[in-house]
Amino acid sequence: MPPRVPVFSSLRALNGHGCTASPSTQICRTFASTPIDRASTVQQKRRHRDPYALAQARARKAANISRQQVLEQERTVALGDPVRGVSTPFVQSFETAIAPTPTPSSTNNTHAATRNEASSPNQSPPGPNAQTEDYRNFYLTQNEIREASVRSEQLTAAVTEQDFVEAQTPEEKQRREQERQQNEQERKERHATATEALNRIVSLANGSSKDRLRVNIQRCVDTFGRHQTDKQLPPKPPVAESILLKNPSANIQKTERAGPDTGSSEVQIAILTAKIKTLADFLESRGKPDKINKRNLTILVHKRQKHLQYLRRKERGGPRWQHLIETLGLTEGTWKGEISLR
Repeated sequence: MPPRVPVFSSLRALNGHGCTASPSTQICRTFASTPIDRASTVQQKRRHRDPYALAQARARKAANISRQQVLEQERTVALGDPVRGVSTPFVQSFETAIAPTPTPSSTNNTHAATRNEASSPNQSPPGPNAQTEDYRNFYLTQNEIREASVRSEQLTAAVTEQDFVEAQTPEEKQRREQERQQNEQERKERHATATEALNRIVSLANGSSKDRLRVNIQRCVDTFGRHQTDKQLPPKPPVAESILLKNPSANIQKTERAGPDTGSSEVQIAILTAKIKTLADFLESRGKPDKINKRNLTILVHKRQKHLQYLRRKERGGPRWQHLIETLGLTEGTWKGEISLR
């Protein structure tokens, strides 16, 4: 029978001095004893047990996070907030759906002066300072409420003295005069109370967020609709003759609009801005765990970005583009680059 050779599972020699002993006393293995399928696991365990490797990993992670924060701050400063932009009086008025009061500083800028020169003296320039009637709830306007109040006061007016039968004595005349004055005073008090109650009922401050959003959409249509801005903003320059020679259809007159403009890019951008502000305020205050509305906010921001890119490409920085950007306070971050909301 051949002699039996002992095989050891360790690389260490029997005497503890490596592979210096004779082959007859020990056999030295020059390969790893760990199986291939477990090699990565063992390496990970060794790395997790090594305090120096753990400290290096934590340092690299902290450096990456700090660098990401620095880049995010630089982008925010350079491009602005992609969701809110810059706060303006018109955007702030979305909370109450009440048009802001005109300020002297807002009427002294260059673009406002250009619009005032291009507009007629009987028309106010579009924007947050447009002289439009205040909106009320239930699809009512201030003029309609005022007319209804005057009509009700006329219907409840007291009967004049000519309708009374002539009194026979002076005492009777005095008594009737006192009664008439007292009834008139009570009628005025009841009318004032009813008017105050009506104003509270139709006030948007007592309405829901849906009512304010509906009014804000109507304000956006009245402010940025081309049925209004075409009369106020300077028109586009005429088409060059070289372009007309190549494309004669470029000078075809467009059909006039029938009714208010609700589908142009600037109107859609303003409506999306109103919805974005409402949704962003909700998520910031009490909707932090609401993932569905976070996704809805991302969809609205990206949709507005596409409209802005299209309008910027078409208008090329014209007065319509400048009017929209200044009124809504939109920055470059709302249409440039990739917008990622966390």
